[in-house]
Amino acid sequence: MELKRGTEVELEIEKIAYGGHGIARFENFVIFVRNVLPGQRVLVKITKKRSSYAEAIPMEVLRESPWAVEPKCGHFGVCGGCLWQNLDYSKQLEIKTSQVKESLSHIGGVSEVEFLPSVPSPEAFYYRNKLEFTFGPRRWLLSDEIESDKLEKPKDFALGFHARGHWEKVVDIDECLLQAPETNRILNVVKNIAKKSQIKPYDTLTHEGFWRFLVIRHSKTKGDFLVNLVTTSPASVEENSVIRQIADELKGKCAKVSSFIHSTSDKKAQIAYGDSSKVLFGTGIIKEVLENVTYSFSVNSFFQTNTLGTKNLYDVVADFLKPAGDEVVWDLYCGAGTISIYIAGRVKKVIGMELFPEAVRDAERNCEENKITNCVFLSGDLREISRNFDTIAERYGKPQAIITDPPRAGMHKDVVKGLLELGAPKIIGVSCNPTTFARDVKMLSEKYRLTKVRVVDLFPHTTHMETVGLLEKIHAVEK
Repeated sequence: MELKRGTEVELEIEKIAYGGHGIARFENFVIFVRNVLPGQRVLVKITKKRSSYAEAIPMEVLRESPWAVEPKCGHFGVCGGCLWQNLDYSKQLEIKTSQVKESLSHIGGVSEVEFLPSVPSPEAFYYRNKLEFTFGPRRWLLSDEIESDKLEKPKDFALGFHARGHWEKVVDIDECLLQAPETNRILNVVKNIAKKSQIKPYDTLTHEGFWRFLVIRHSKTKGDFLVNLVTTSPASVEENSVIRQIADELKGKCAKVSSFIHSTSDKKAQIAYGDSSKVLFGTGIIKEVLENVTYSFSVNSFFQTNTLGTKNLYDVVADFLKPAGDEVVWDLYCGAGTISIYIAGRVKKVIGMELFPEAVRDAERNCEENKITNCVFLSGDLREISRNFDTIAERYGKPQAIITDPPRAGMHKDVVKGLLELGAPKIIGVSCNPTTFARDVKMLSEKYRLTKVRVVDLFPHTTHMETVGLLEKIHAVEK
């Protein structure tokens, strides 16, 4: 059979590639299939054919996977939030671990490394401390609505998550199982008022409209919520009035909402971040507690989205660090200083480096509130800072260990160059992207050897994971 676009063929799904596509073979030709599970036999339709691979979509499941389970969420299958609610959680963890191993082998050139047992999330549902909902003027219609043409909801308003594979359409969400149940009450209070106002959601095609994002942050350890509503700049009395109405309704109906913030953004970029913000009630701050450390966060500060899983992650970092108490440790891409502050009591000094000044201010406030005096935070682009590592070492002390926790894109080659020139005895790499982590390990292999790896899952039912790796300077390993 010749494979071409539109061809239908039966396939066995062998495994799942990083990113979530299933891998199958037809006469030794690789085919990537979306929205499938390992162990399934499926009838697929080819959607794209290239010289070395093809892509396909499933048409029918002919034999179910032995690891298939019934998804709990009524939005599963159309919502772009969860990909694997229908896959047994232990199998999810196994897949993520194998993907890290393959990335390190194929991209990083790592053939021998100690893989410690992976750490599962303490909770498989209701584990998130932050959710970002999007407003949209084009609601994703379900198949039964299309067939019956009896719409229970308007087609031109939605508040929820983007439909899987469709950035321009939004699935209207009534209930999400990833954050605490009170989130759904907050979501529906805001949605009902915004919908009844007849004020239009922001349209990414025309760049007109008012409602943009609803961001809900939840303290897993304190129990309260911070709500941030992002709109375009109010241009009428009506728009200002409805924002105040939402604030009053949340205060009256959702007792656990401790802060409500109205942020505005007139930029075309679809980022749930306001250029200006106004606190309508509360402090505008939310707190979390890990071990004996209390963290305070402003509305846009980064904190890992799985609070209980984050403690597991930081414990792995501390274990790989194995501090004796007299070390100077550098924490690159430190955000609000969460790792820095977590390990501060175990080392002599921590120097944190972070791009966003707001996050640095949060880090400094967190140190002050926890009476921590051995942390220093520097604000700036790591690419630029890395060119002055020697100067920083002279001023604050040469590091015995460096922690790196870069964004998904990984470290810039200039930062890697700075690390190689600095030559700290060990680097503990934390990464949410195994492919860029493997690439960074490859670049560091000139002077460092990856000796230990552990996968920590903070994102059940998604394709994401955290990886922690210990890189030791080669001469130190050989000794």
